[in-house]
Amino acid sequence: MNVRSLCLAILNMSDATGYEIRKLSTEAEYSYFVDASYGSIYPALNKLEQDGMVTCRQEVQVGKPARKIYSITEAGREEFRQALKIPPQQDLFKSEFLLLAMNANLVDRETLKTAIDQRFAYLNDEIALMEAAGNCDCHDCMCWISRYGLTVQRASLKFLEENQQELLSMTQPREISHQAAE
Repeated sequence: MNVRSLCLAILNMSDATGYEIRKLSTEAEYSYFVDASYGSIYPALNKLEQDGMVTCRQEVQVGKPARKIYSITEAGREEFRQALKIPPQQDLFKSEFLLLAMNANLVDRETLKTAIDQRFAYLNDEIALMEAAGNCDCHDCMCWISRYGLTVQRASLKFLEENQQELLSMTQPREISHQAAE
């Protein structure tokens, strides 16, 4: 999938401004699917409009510039349906925490313990955010992906809880790690 398809996915759910699309795709529920930068969304929307996949109407606001509100067309829905038929690429997962864990033998216990505590906090925050957003009033598919995401995050948290001592045991004594840094 690409940014173009992501914009169509968002507009398939409801009309939105470019700002709302950017926010949904970079900070909210659509941020989990495709990397979309601020600089890629507006060009994609402009191209979609030129290609007849979306329409844009201006909404006048008192004391502010007019808002551009985008709507998907039937041609845009069809393009989105066709994009969904393309087999998805493999998920990307990158983790600086796992790089540190892979090299636990090069750091002291305190450094790794701090990183583990930060990872616990991150996972707990993600789970809380997903649980808070887990109101599945929209549709069954959204409920399914919400449960999937929660299951993955909870499994990660459980693994870390059950195996942190093993990882901590792989660290260097503090004095050795400080000598290696010199």
